[in-house]
Amino acid sequence: MIRKIAITGPESTGKSMLAEQLAGHYDTTWVPEYAREYLELLGAPYQEKDILLIARGQLSAEASKLGHASNFLFCDTELLVTKIWSDVKYGRCDPWITEMIDAHPYDLFLLCDIDLPWQFDPLREHPDQRQFLFDLYFNELKNRKLPFAVVHGTGPGRLKNAVEIIENFPF
Repeated sequence: MIRKIAITGPESTGKSMLAEQLAGHYDTTWVPEYAREYLELLGAPYQEKDILLIARGQLSAEASKLGHASNFLFCDTELLVTKIWSDVKYGRCDPWITEMIDAHPYDLFLLCDIDLPWQFDPLREHPDQRQFLFDLYFNELKNRKLPFAVVHGTGPGRLKNAVEIIENFPF
């Protein structure tokens, strides 16, 4: 049985790096963040409708990688990311995204803490709202009663912390 682990949290918290590192550590595959690929190819400012397309693309990418995974599938972002992004940017979220959050479970969410320094990227929008965004993720996971743990640390310590969480999690 493949355990799906979602790497989630605000921008610039090391989600992509952690997903790739965990996949290497556990000799499995990972699902890159579809939003990055989509936005880089878009070539224009995104609109609200793009967030729904990104959510659908993320689930499609995940489904295509599932058959290549062994023991774990690490997902760099998931639909909570698109929900919170849409809520913050537009004050609302497409109901399909909210429905799919409930219909598309993960065995564990690793919420990346904001203890890494902010790194500029033209696709990132909220360097001054890190704590606010982290709190949104934390509260969303808690209120939905989803299985999660916060990943702390920098450098190799962050990967070590994530591995310890996974190894001690009662799957």
